[in-house]
Amino acid sequence: MRPLIRPAGPDDGPALARIDHATWSPLHAVTERPDAPADPFFDGHRDPRDHLVAEDGRGILGYAVLRCPVPLPAFAHVRQIQGLAVREEARGRGVGRALLRACAAEARAQGARRLTLRVLGHNAPARALYAAEGFRVEGVLPGEVFVGGEYVDDVLMGMVL
Repeated sequence: MRPLIRPAGPDDGPALARIDHATWSPLHAVTERPDAPADPFFDGHRDPRDHLVAEDGRGILGYAVLRCPVPLPAFAHVRQIQGLAVREEARGRGVGRALLRACAAEARAQGARRLTLRVLGHNAPARALYAAEGFRVEGVLPGEVFVGGEYVDDVLMGMVL
């Protein structure tokens, strides 16, 4: 069953916080593991208008964050995926792929010409998914991130819409 992708609403915050907490991993997270789900999830840094959620008849399966990376007119044509999380039990069912495609469609609808993201170099599963969806490596910052006791590359990927 294909997930339904829709814009997030304020009431989705608790479910997204639980997903965010449950999916935390040094494979992709650059922050310390939180002790509990964020409360509230939507705060001054996170806004429901920047989130897309994937759901099926049983609830929310995952989410993606889509933002303009720099709030200046010179960057108005760019959108960046600044977060993607899928519940463990929903992985391998096309949820991440559906969210990426929805981000591309939403970016186009917002008038963007480019879609970018950043991924940790050691996150091979995510990099493979992004490449399969048309993202190409556009730059690498070697050893830019210290996570899990090691220095990891910050890989910049992008695509033309």
